[in-house]
Amino acid sequence: MDVSVIDYRTLNDDYPLIEQAILYLEKNYKSQPSLAEVSENVGMSEFHFQRVFTRWAGISPKRFLQFLTKENAKDLLDQSENLLDTTYQVGLSSLGRLHDLFVTTEAVTPGEYKSRGTGLTIRYGIHPTPFGKCLIGTTDRGICHLGFVQSSEGDAVDQLVSEWKQARMIEDFRSTAPLVEPIFDLSRRKEALRVHLRGTNFQLKVWEALLNVPTGSVTTYANIARQIGNPNALRAVGTAVGHNPVPVLIPCHRVIRKLGEFGNYRYGAARKKALLAREMAFESVTASA
Repeated sequence: MDVSVIDYRTLNDDYPLIEQAILYLEKNYKSQPSLAEVSENVGMSEFHFQRVFTRWAGISPKRFLQFLTKENAKDLLDQSENLLDTTYQVGLSSLGRLHDLFVTTEAVTPGEYKSRGTGLTIRYGIHPTPFGKCLIGTTDRGICHLGFVQSSEGDAVDQLVSEWKQARMIEDFRSTAPLVEPIFDLSRRKEALRVHLRGTNFQLKVWEALLNVPTGSVTTYANIARQIGNPNALRAVGTAVGHNPVPVLIPCHRVIRKLGEFGNYRYGAARKKALLAREMAFESVTASA
């Protein structure tokens, strides 16, 4: 996968086709549809579909589709759980150094949590990414929001405002644009990023556990619950995962169900599969290079 130069606008434009192909495969995976069938469903020739898909994923559609199967997810889960058991033996100490990404997190104080952003200024911008447009919000302490545009850009901004109701909002595309590559370019995941989180102690523990799941690996809600010392808190863990304010940076898309099912995602099941499979593809190509 050549990641030396990435045209995010092109990848952003390609994403609706990728999502359409993933949705088609979700419905027809048992029959293992051919390249011709998938390309016909998205309204392209085989050649054009192969070229566009490979440009987005870095690998062929056939190889990518292997990553999306339930059996692959189950095998990956077995491997990942063993890896994570080793990782967690060192304990959850702080929201700091990760396997594949450095995130320095500054959580709000209890008083700040209740204030809903009073006294804060948040600068935000909407940008193209390989997974569709995203909205990034930052304070002077770090990235406080990352969300994908679904129905409209206005709704995405409304979501940010609802999370930080008392903060002063300034649209500032230029200040958030430099963050896109460090977030979405997998080859740059060792660069330092600062995150400004707002959550309960329980949520922070769950998000900290998610930060220990390496790129190309997965875990389960049950495993996260065990790692934070609350093995019976599956529902609460699921809620905390769903309220992650900076998806991708805190990789909630790497949590799947115990039977290998990918499960739901705040920004759509197809986008979750796309995030996971693209990471798996990157790790596969990197390992064979």
